[in-house]
Amino acid sequence: MRISRLAAAAAVPVLFLGSMAPSHADDVSNDLDTTIDAVAESMALNVGGSPGTTDLYVKPLNGDGKPGCNLSSGQLTLSVSSSDTSVATVSPGTVTFTTGCGDTPTLTVTPVAAGGTSVTVAVLSNTTGGSFNLDSARFDVEVAGASNTAPVVDLAGVTAGAAYDKGAVPDAICMVSDAEDGNSSFAATLSAITGPYAVDGIGSQTASCSYTDGGGLTASASATFSIVDPTAPDIGYTVSPASPDGDNGWYRSDVSVDWTVTEEESPSSLQTTGCDDVTIEADQGETSYTCSATGAGGTSEVTAGPIKRDATDPSVDVVDGPQDGASYYWGSVPAAPTCSADDVTSGVTDAGCTVSGYSTAVGSHTVSASATDNAGNSTTVSRSYQVLAWTLKGFYAPVDMGGVFNVVKGGSTVPLKFEVFAGSELTSTAAVKSFTTTRIACNGTAPQDTVEIVSTGGTSLRYDATAGQFIQNWKTPTTVGACYSVKMTTMDGSSITAFFKLK
Repeated sequence: MRISRLAAAAAVPVLFLGSMAPSHADDVSNDLDTTIDAVAESMALNVGGSPGTTDLYVKPLNGDGKPGCNLSSGQLTLSVSSSDTSVATVSPGTVTFTTGCGDTPTLTVTPVAAGGTSVTVAVLSNTTGGSFNLDSARFDVEVAGASNTAPVVDLAGVTAGAAYDKGAVPDAICMVSDAEDGNSSFAATLSAITGPYAVDGIGSQTASCSYTDGGGLTASASATFSIVDPTAPDIGYTVSPASPDGDNGWYRSDVSVDWTVTEEESPSSLQTTGCDDVTIEADQGETSYTCSATGAGGTSEVTAGPIKRDATDPSVDVVDGPQDGASYYWGSVPAAPTCSADDVTSGVTDAGCTVSGYSTAVGSHTVSASATDNAGNSTTVSRSYQVLAWTLKGFYAPVDMGGVFNVVKGGSTVPLKFEVFAGSELTSTAAVKSFTTTRIACNGTAPQDTVEIVSTGGTSLRYDATAGQFIQNWKTPTTVGACYSVKMTTMDGSSITAFFKLK
């Protein structure tokens, strides 16, 4: 598996003011802006001008071992004070939360003289059984002279609590309205991105604005938002060979599945399951492979396959029939063999196992049993054997053999005596297929006229058990000077021939 993890954009550093309380305490905050953070808000007033107001409220954080608001029972009483009452005073000096987290007591700040002071709260009594973070309730007060109007700062472009895709975060702009200095704008200060994937530019960020006018009055605003990964990881794969190299969708060689997982926006968040590259080296039925990848932008899942592999030839067994290397006399050859085939993975094709090459004719033969599986693998098993011709002996005296023309009187009867052996001697006349006579040219150029001998009466073929031989009495033609060949053929195709000349 190849995993691409692209580098995240560099984060912008930020300066944090104050300290955050433990996450288990509920927050007590003012509503000078919409963000609860460690940045102290600022209230700008003028000497002789109208007082400023802000509401306090409690933000539950489900801590302290009790869900919901810590004000669900009991009450919380806080003292409220100005660090410099010669600059501004705050009233009331004591506030009590008695109606749960829906209670929002109002603080009124009255300007006294030009300068700066801080309004803070402290716990006078707490019967709720819970704890509270008071840092975010503090705010600064800047009082300008009677001739200076305090500036107003708004944060444009981003919204507190909003989520923006990485690479598509709007520009955060500080918008200043000031009666004496005029209106202006400038880029907000961005904090460093925080969160488990901050290195990739994914997480939480705060945009802050602060402006001090020519009269020394300061106003501020801030908003915390999220930067998110908009897309899940991308998964691709390659199967090699790209197409099955066997029949019916089967592979007959090793197959590899190589995964490619890419997470461009948040590479450090990437986690994968089942995405290791695979090489399939053993036979298997249909099997699928799934890669799942999770990142800050979601989860992707891709399945490759199914892939099936059969690189093993089917097994073939030859049943009965001639044995390999054996010899048989004609007429004694075993019946044709059958065969069986098996393949444990893809199975044998519907054609099954087939036998070819069987023969009972005299000569050398090879029987082959073949089968092919559904993946295209094939096996052939062979047996070779010999079919032996019979051994013929004769014709015996009074007939001469070896190409000698036997001169006989036309019309006389000639006894043709012979023996037949198929390993052992045969005695049944069924071993003889035929006797044929053919008139031939004594000089070798005359036409041939074949005449079939019909053995009847005294000329019938018989086996003489006393003499241990076959006897065929041939009554010769009466044509003086004619020449004939006499051929005896046995059932296996073997034959012997004698030549005669009539006088």
